[in-house]
Amino acid sequence: MKEARFYEPRENNSVRCVLCPHECLINNGKHGICLIRKNINGKLFQTAYGEISALALDPIEKKPLYHFHPGSSVLSIGTNGCNFRCDFCQNWHISTAETPRQKTTAAELLKMAEQSESIGIAFTYNEPTIWYEFVSDCAADFKKQGLKNVIVSNGYINKEPLRELIPLIDAANIDLKGFTEGFYKETLGSLEPVKNTIRTLYESGVSVEVTNLIIPTKNDDEETFLSMCGWLASVSPDIPLHLSAYFPAYKSAILPTEPETVIKMKEIAEKHLNYVYAGNLRHEKNDSLCPHCKAVLVKRNGYEVKSYLKTNRCPECGKQLYFCV
Repeated sequence: MKEARFYEPRENNSVRCVLCPHECLINNGKHGICLIRKNINGKLFQTAYGEISALALDPIEKKPLYHFHPGSSVLSIGTNGCNFRCDFCQNWHISTAETPRQKTTAAELLKMAEQSESIGIAFTYNEPTIWYEFVSDCAADFKKQGLKNVIVSNGYINKEPLRELIPLIDAANIDLKGFTEGFYKETLGSLEPVKNTIRTLYESGVSVEVTNLIIPTKNDDEETFLSMCGWLASVSPDIPLHLSAYFPAYKSAILPTEPETVIKMKEIAEKHLNYVYAGNLRHEKNDSLCPHCKAVLVKRNGYEVKSYLKTNRCPECGKQLYFCV
């Protein structure tokens, strides 16, 4: 365990956690919605510090990040807990309960990354922001060694901790689950803080990509989706958008998203955004094309990747691109 950051003492040994917008008031002996931030005798502790529930060497495209060092691999870790409660969660077995965890250190992870020729580390699988103390400490060590730090997050974090984390983060994929407060209320979250995270990351120079899981009857309204794409374009039309088909998981038994729906949404999004990908459709091509001259920049067949980029400029027309290579 490690004493948590971003909390305030309250009466009767309770504490107010101010890491995320829930700002849980936590009584002595209890934990917040995230499961792994616990009040012990009037102090808030991170109870999963240096403890991982999942570890793998993944293609960077699996995060998904298509514009950040295409074709590379990244050491990926996660722990338990989440500050959302999505009925459709695909990683519910580690996000909704505490499971057996393996102890590790930043030094051990650095050694793994270097031995595996990883570009760095990705904090993923569960919500990394609730693991803030270990993520920031580990990311600082990776940064010192010239390696990259990636977060795959729901973006539900308060402004101050986000600002402090940003200098350590090189790339982020943010899950924009929908574009109405009503839909976010079902996940026990709120839309505006997520929008703030996306905008703040982009304006701070972090390489940002966004994922949207299309769930029938929940967030597949075309007019709302169009508004979401328009807002994202107002931040930058270069931010890549990954559209994913939903499949039943956890507590959700809604029928899977039809491939035709994803393709239709992709066509809508492409009216506003320069890079739109249909993430988990087997036969959909996900090559990256130059938005200026349509030259193929990165060719993809699943996780097999062929990049034609040497810099962040198009090899054909020379225009600057939203890529880190």
